[in-house]
Amino acid sequence: MHRGCHPVSTPIRTDINQLRTRLAELYPKRNIGDLTERDFQRKLAEQTVALYRAVIKRKLAEGETIECEHHSIWTHFRLMQSILREPAQQAISLFLTNKRLLRIQSTLLPDQPPTADKRDNTTVDNISLDRVRALKKRYQIRFGEMLLGALFCGLAYVFKDLLSITGPILFGFGVLGMLHALVLPTKWIEVQTVDALPAADPILIYALRKKSAKALVRRLQGKLRASCPT
Repeated sequence: MHRGCHPVSTPIRTDINQLRTRLAELYPKRNIGDLTERDFQRKLAEQTVALYRAVIKRKLAEGETIECEHHSIWTHFRLMQSILREPAQQAISLFLTNKRLLRIQSTLLPDQPPTADKRDNTTVDNISLDRVRALKKRYQIRFGEMLLGALFCGLAYVFKDLLSITGPILFGFGVLGMLHALVLPTKWIEVQTVDALPAADPILIYALRKKSAKALVRRLQGKLRASCPT
């Protein structure tokens, strides 16, 4: 957690509490039908990002401004998440300022509104731009998704006599899952620093296909070139 920030003013603190209240109000509205699932998810995403942005703004120094931001949700079985919903997902928001790169991480729990505090295990950390050494591309085959796909195929084969209709569908999902894991591995960019020892929890940039991720990487690369002219 970043320390040494300027004192927090009362209006900003009030805004954060108001955002938490608005987020909490979305859930009963969905339950009684005032919000469709699509509208609920859209408003939930928008107001969660607004909450994270407000938390980050509390930590900015005088003269420090946000230049770029990128938001992603880290989950394992992306292809299967509509069938098997995980009990929790990790929300990661990155904010690039003129002085540093800040990261806020929270655990998204089902049917519980984001709060951006200890209740959803929110943490905030940062790297000053003069400590950024390189942006390292990394990838990993989704072994968990492969195992899940293999399990689906195995169940479809073992119970093929009982699952004459759903068995082929289950088998198809399993094959798709394994192919998805092999053909589209998880890719991310690790922000490496000048520290002698690698960071225990380095800042990682996920969802690289999003425009916001591409913009963030371009800006970081530009700042790296500016700090290390050839």
